[in-house]
Amino acid sequence: MAIPDYARENFETLLRAAESGDLALMECTEVASGSTRYVIVAVGRDKEDYVFTPFGHLAEGNPFEMYCPPE
Repeated sequence: MAIPDYARENFETLLRAAESGDLALMECTEVASGSTRYVIVAVGRDKEDYVFTPFGHLAEGNPFEMYCPPE
């Protein structure tokens, strides 16, 4: 299965943010459920303001039980 372009581009952005030290872990509220999630974000600037771009949340529990790799 090929990785879609949007996922590859987001991953490359995530790598650049990591290399430059512009990653953060932010506590957020999931809109659909109201649950607290701990979200990996890239931190940028827009003039005086900080801009946070979410990439995904950390899995609670054992992530090996939540995902199956491709066969």
